[in-house]
Amino acid sequence: MEKYAWSAVIKDGKKEEYIRRHNEIWPELVKVLKDAGICNYTIWTDGNTLFGYYECAKGADYAARVQANSPVVDKWNEYMKDVMDMPLDKETGAQPKLVKVFSLD
Repeated sequence: MEKYAWSAVIKDGKKEEYIRRHNEIWPELVKVLKDAGICNYTIWTDGNTLFGYYECAKGADYAARVQANSPVVDKWNEYMKDVMDMPLDKETGAQPKLVKVFSLD
């Protein structure tokens, strides 16, 4: 299973709203993520810094393509842009992938 990690920043004063929106995540967005093969998805915060991690049962490239081609993901990104800054990867249209430097399996 391929692993994927990303980071972003919550805008000042918007942390509680960011959390609220994720507590009320749209069922249609969950379906897109699952259809993309995304599982074990977790997001953490450190102050206003976000760190997301998920595993890709169908590969990271496939997961990125499904998200980039989804009108639901586009709608979610538009909904979230007032509470967070996360420029999307220009090639994949998905979250910018972090580079792994260590792994303990």
